[in-house]
Amino acid sequence: MDAKRAVLVVEDDEAIRFGVVDALEAEGIATTEAKDGIEGSSLAVRGEFDLVLLDLGLPKKDGMEVLREIRAARPKLPVIVLTARGQEEDRVRGLKLGADDYVVKPFSAKELLARIEAVLRRSCERPLDLDRVRFGGVTIDFARAEVRHKGGERFELSEREAELLRFLIKNAGRVVSREELLQDVWRVDPRGVETRTIDMHVVRLREKLRDDSDQPRFVRTVRGRGYMFAERLDEHA
Repeated sequence: MDAKRAVLVVEDDEAIRFGVVDALEAEGIATTEAKDGIEGSSLAVRGEFDLVLLDLGLPKKDGMEVLREIRAARPKLPVIVLTARGQEEDRVRGLKLGADDYVVKPFSAKELLARIEAVLRRSCERPLDLDRVRFGGVTIDFARAEVRHKGGERFELSEREAELLRFLIKNAGRVVSREELLQDVWRVDPRGVETRTIDMHVVRLREKLRDDSDQPRFVRTVRGRGYMFAERLDEHA
């Protein structure tokens, strides 16, 4: 990992915060600490960081509010949220508010570093903000997890469908393998994992996008290789 990276760690649990900082600094990453939401929001908005690790259960200011403020002021700053096991609703809300990824506590240093590396890699590859995009008469509102058609028809996207579509759009024009999708969207080790679930999510996405399954215009299947988002985005969404 690039030794010049700078990460802001916003976590009120001292033991977790110190452990995360030690793991990052062992990899040569510069770290700054914040122990509450007010301090974390101020540093994230004003500081120069490559990524923010954000706990959601913060004192003084809720982590969700901090995330909203970061997205309003720094829409392209990568954010990974830290959540307790079982807080699925919070993870969904965080992703809808624009978090790039989440890590469930307790987590290992190895897992955290892998997630940070993956998010930083993806952020370098994406030149555009994907809160809302428009293409082919369709508007995707990722903040609302919603597909809107020109004629007024609307469809709600599941958390995974939104993540899948966002990832494909960020990598538009490039064939993305099923193994890469399992790793970066499903966040599982692709070795030995059945990929049929990806195909079923693509089928549902095409239905909501009104994309012809026989001759898809937006999400194309590249036989033996994976999927590719092939439509050009409108300049103004």
